[in-house]
Amino acid sequence: METTKALKEEGGEGGQEKEVLLDGSNGSSSSGDANTKGAPKHRHTPTASYGGDEKGIYEIFGWVYHIGANSIGHEYCHLRFLFIKGKYVMMYKRDPHENPGIKPIRKGVIGPTLMVEELGRRKVNDGDLYVIQFYNRLDESKKGEIACPTAGEARKWMEAFDHAKQQAEYELSRGGSTRNKLNMEADIDLDGHRPRVRRYAHGLKNLIRIGKGPEMLLRQTSNLGGSGTSNRYFEGEFGDAIEAHEWKCVRTVNGIRIFEDVADSKRGKGALVKAVGLVDASADTAFEVILNLERRKRYEWDMLTADLELIDSYDGHYDVVYGTYDPKYLTRWQSKRDFVFTRQWFRGQDGAYTILQLPAVHKKRPSRSGYRRTPINPSTWEVRSLNSPMGSNTTKCLVTHMLEIHSSGWLRWKKNSSSKFEQTIPYALLSQVAGLKEYIGANPSLSFESSATVVQSKLSDVSTSSSEFEDLEVQDEFYDAIAGDSTSSSEDEESEDDTEKKKFKLKNVSWAISSLALKRVSASDANKELDPTVPSVHVDASQFSGSLHKGRDETDSNCWTSPSGTGFMIRGKTYLKDNAKIMGSDPLLKLIAVDWFKVDTATDKIALHPRSLVQSDAGKKLPFILVINLEVPAKPNYSLVLYYAAERPVNKNSLLGRFVDGTDMFRDARFKLIPSIVEGYWMVKRAVGTKACLLGKAVTCKYFRQDNFLEIDVDIGSSSVARSVIGLVLGYVTSLVVDLAILIEGKEEAELPEYVLGTVRLNRVKPESAVPLKA
Repeated sequence: METTKALKEEGGEGGQEKEVLLDGSNGSSSSGDANTKGAPKHRHTPTASYGGDEKGIYEIFGWVYHIGANSIGHEYCHLRFLFIKGKYVMMYKRDPHENPGIKPIRKGVIGPTLMVEELGRRKVNDGDLYVIQFYNRLDESKKGEIACPTAGEARKWMEAFDHAKQQAEYELSRGGSTRNKLNMEADIDLDGHRPRVRRYAHGLKNLIRIGKGPEMLLRQTSNLGGSGTSNRYFEGEFGDAIEAHEWKCVRTVNGIRIFEDVADSKRGKGALVKAVGLVDASADTAFEVILNLERRKRYEWDMLTADLELIDSYDGHYDVVYGTYDPKYLTRWQSKRDFVFTRQWFRGQDGAYTILQLPAVHKKRPSRSGYRRTPINPSTWEVRSLNSPMGSNTTKCLVTHMLEIHSSGWLRWKKNSSSKFEQTIPYALLSQVAGLKEYIGANPSLSFESSATVVQSKLSDVSTSSSEFEDLEVQDEFYDAIAGDSTSSSEDEESEDDTEKKKFKLKNVSWAISSLALKRVSASDANKELDPTVPSVHVDASQFSGSLHKGRDETDSNCWTSPSGTGFMIRGKTYLKDNAKIMGSDPLLKLIAVDWFKVDTATDKIALHPRSLVQSDAGKKLPFILVINLEVPAKPNYSLVLYYAAERPVNKNSLLGRFVDGTDMFRDARFKLIPSIVEGYWMVKRAVGTKACLLGKAVTCKYFRQDNFLEIDVDIGSSSVARSVIGLVLGYVTSLVVDLAILIEGKEEAELPEYVLGTVRLNRVKPESAVPLKA
């Protein structure tokens, strides 16, 4: 990894402004270098809004692998102790709780421009690790990576850095020029006198330990360093869009419920079925077991496809697997069969995991003598944590295995008139959920493996008094990321023996929607977002046209329409108390045109292009236009541009007003999209899901405010997960009907209920119809 300078000097009297990366790469490898900013700790309120009474302090710490390459290209993977308090972060060679006085080898402040991306699994020194990349969105050359042995730990660290980023955003929102105060951080002595620490000693802090220590870390990655349009039904409480599924339980076998989508079966397309089981473990644990290909472990729960072998792996979220079927599920004339399939997995912002499995061919595994190549049934795994009862330390998750069945034996079996189905491959696939449940139940060590621990204690010696830094502010240009320290000495990067770490129990912090109120947002609730003192302007959509035409009726294709918001579930007035969601209403803004462009590279600021309707005479007369530019990575690249118009200017005191004229950090934390595949292949539906997504936290979003418009450029290619999903969608796009709803997330009572800002329905769009966008 290329060396990154940590100091940015500015001429003139008053000293220099210093930007510190976590690698401390300021030209010196000394952990106590005077030119490196210290890593003081700052008070952090463990609540959604950062302005209330501070009853506690978040301190998040644990062991990770720091991976990268030095100046001569040598890759390293070292065990390091990461410590976060407020917006400050430090990296140690040993646990500072057990080694008082130890100094960090890297330290810095997490700024509001820090971006965190989950890169998925990667082979590192013959072991599989889950990699997280950090980079600055203003300067992507400043980046670095850490890795964890499990997806659960990686998720917890991403949440930890999000907490720190929110703290930085909160402090920035308080305003004020603090250039001189920023320079004070370079002189902080972490071992110095802390006269005011007693002032906060009565308060409790939340100590969040991620992982169980270096021994567990090394044990879990033991190979590291080795040589070797119909009626629509609401699917359930976990989605934010209404889906056309009607699941009916047809059997209960071995404690597992077997469902059939009767809405789908009525269309005569075979059967879409799923097995659902409650597993006594976290979603992280169940996900790891499903993904693990180790034969010895799979033999304990997978009675069909335990003999699996990894053929190839791509981008951390996609791999190709070869396997053989157990002969007892085959006829005596065809006793040897094998298969090749792809696995694609990702984790949603709600913590739920999805694994897509599709039959495939691969040049590394051609047809094998004596075996008949048989495609495996397309299927999906979905793993979702459930809320634990109050006062309970137990963790549970819901595991769903869904697949297509085209067997006539299924119809006879569900009617209890034939047992032959129980000797088929689809039945064995459904039974995998039962095997998984029993395997985890029989291995308590799996159930109680902890990726995070929450305890409370008095302020520790490791913690620097918050009051020493309570006056410090953060500025836009002050940022940090973890980067590979290619200038550091071998002494800093050598692994050392570590002492035994304490172990704690896991406290489940997942959440789920607890109730659903099928009410609608009134028009008055949404209209307050626009200025009521200005007369409304009639928005005549016929004056505007884009390269993608508006659909004439339901049968039209390669077109767009604007559906109502009733197909989407949004936060109700009482959401902060009971998590109740309500049915959306008509969108506040009117969709007036859609452009479907073909571009060589991802293109921003399309509103300034002469072909954009924003630059037309009619567009300039509109009170306000919201431009959403969805940058689709492909060959070639595409831009789907949505133009939404308001009949009045935006009320500057409303949530929409604060979004339109606010900071990028505020926009990133509020810009939300709800997707829904109305018609299309069921695997694509499962991949896209129906859960609301904060786009600013999932992918890179750029905002351009000028004149009477705000443009949001959404770089879908900035996330490996998003690229993977959009690749699947593009493969079926000509047969898909996709609904999208955009809204601004309400986080405070005064901002609720939410309202639908705009919607669009994309009906079987053809990629070849995209119009080239030229300068």
